[in-house]
Amino acid sequence: MARFRAHEHIRARDEFEAIYNGGRRISGRLMTLFIGANNKKNARLGIAATRKIGSAVVRNRAKRLAREVFRHHKPEAGLDVVVVARRELAHAPYTAVEAEFRALLERRSPSGPSRSVAAGPGRAVAD
Repeated sequence: MARFRAHEHIRARDEFEAIYNGGRRISGRLMTLFIGANNKKNARLGIAATRKIGSAVVRNRAKRLAREVFRHHKPEAGLDVVVVARRELAHAPYTAVEAEFRALLERRSPSGPSRSVAAGPGRAVAD
């Protein structure tokens, strides 16, 4: 039985900020993932669910869904994953959350962090 143990949590603000600043951002319809490397023997999860999502009950449901999907589909050791929940996450069925989490993890590039934005009409490439 897979468990979500205390050493798999990201709780410190400086750790969240390090992942936000140095990790790779991948956005989906239900959530945005920030993925960064760590020097640990296990993958870790952090969850950001702001009041824009809804009441405490709604935010807690979104966090429970994110923890459960991480517990069943842990990425390889040495990765930190921060889930930034969107309003739709709390109201989505587990299968949709699971499918999006797996798809976002698969979209990350093995080459490392990248924060560039694709240029569109009238937009410059940001590095």
